[in-house]
Amino acid sequence: MMVLIWSSAMMLRRFCCFSTSASSSLASAPFSSLNKKRRLVFLGSPQVAAIVTQPPSGRDRGRKITPSPVAQHALDKGFPSDLIFTPVKAGEVNWGQMITIQESFLENFKSLEPELCVTAAYGNILPSKFLKIPSLGTVNIHPSLLPLYRGAAPVQRALEDGVKETGVSLAFTVRQLDAGPVISCQRIDVDDQIKAAELLELLFAQGSELLLRELPFIFDGSAKRKAEEQDESKATLAPKITPKESWLSFDQEAITLHNKVRAFAGWPGTRAKVMIVDPQNGQSNTTELKIITTRVYNGAKAQSGDADDVVFNKGSLIFPCGRQTALEVLEVQLPGKKVVNASAFWNGLRGQKLKRI
Repeated sequence: MMVLIWSSAMMLRRFCCFSTSASSSLASAPFSSLNKKRRLVFLGSPQVAAIVTQPPSGRDRGRKITPSPVAQHALDKGFPSDLIFTPVKAGEVNWGQMITIQESFLENFKSLEPELCVTAAYGNILPSKFLKIPSLGTVNIHPSLLPLYRGAAPVQRALEDGVKETGVSLAFTVRQLDAGPVISCQRIDVDDQIKAAELLELLFAQGSELLLRELPFIFDGSAKRKAEEQDESKATLAPKITPKESWLSFDQEAITLHNKVRAFAGWPGTRAKVMIVDPQNGQSNTTELKIITTRVYNGAKAQSGDADDVVFNKGSLIFPCGRQTALEVLEVQLPGKKVVNASAFWNGLRGQKLKRI
């Protein structure tokens, strides 16, 4: 039995799609070690698989309790609710409750007699007791080229660093964070305009294919023998992103800001303080502007009366940045408003000046 431990509904859909399309080609793969039950598990049969995901939470303004995206997607597809496990995190209940809940979850999980667990963006650290249950271990689809970018935000931190290449790794899970032996990896080039959500989807698609390709070798034991230990001297971390990181400082170079906008797209987003000045009476108003889409400005130096002036040029807001660079801002969002392109925003100023802060 294979158990899927995911917190991304998109990832679950990807796996099911690839499982179905790849079934014919996998028939010729080395499945000598796989019995019929294993094959059905691999194809996602609800009767012999289970899902572990984050517990329900209040998601809308009314704080209505709703399942995680993965749980909801599984339920929508007719997956048995008694095979969807949602263990709580430490800190959400008292210590006595936590021990009871964990023991109950582990007991139920062990009763499934799983051979393999697959994790992808689960978001919780798996305890040693859990890792000892699957006879073939647990493998993780991690969206980076391990040992680079271990941690909670590998895609965002890679984009923030402006990498030209990244990838996805399939690795065995150990107690240390993302430090298990790597079974296989897939490299991809990174476009300088791609945002975190797009790159994450691309890497998870590649990761699904990687899992399908390597799954027969995981089941027959050869994957464990060929898996390579990570080089600890090359390990880097990708710590969780915090909302306070979302602020932009135009003292930095344009490329640094552009990479941050791409990395933090979606959540938490990137924000800047700007000043709107009425040239007729000199009155000014400071407001928060969410920066949605950017690119590095490579045109001729924009003419401006002041070093902090933001100008409009060919459909873009041109923000002066550090080291005599400039950032083109293509889409923005005012608090409580919809995302608009730079032209619409500039027209809405009605002749007022825009300054960076």
